[in-house]
Amino acid sequence: MTPEVEVLGDAVEAPRVTELVIEALAARGISDGHVAVSFVGAGEMAALNAEHRGKDGPTDVLSFPVDEDLEVAGPRELGDVVICPEHTTDLEEAIVHGALHLAGMDHETDDGEMLALQDELMAALK
Repeated sequence: MTPEVEVLGDAVEAPRVTELVIEALAARGISDGHVAVSFVGAGEMAALNAEHRGKDGPTDVLSFPVDEDLEVAGPRELGDVVICPEHTTDLEEAIVHGALHLAGMDHETDDGEMLALQDELMAALK
């Protein structure tokens, strides 16, 4: 199976978003499920950042995992990646970053593993 990637917005062409998400998930051994990637404005991103992280202002990327490692009775819902193009220097890197978070990685706690894998993926996907 291949993960299903739903793209909301047109900051990056949908086929490229799909490729980036699938490669990031594959690097973590995930070969199925559904991911939504949304491109939003600064106002919406600021609201999400305040609501979910308690931080003021917009940020570049947020990830919202859903099923994580739970057993589910249907297609696995991996979660959502939300990206604010106005506050992102590299949209493709933000897509990979968000997908790695959905795959269970956390750069704030993993001694650099996530960011190293992100760099490796970005070099291979250029």
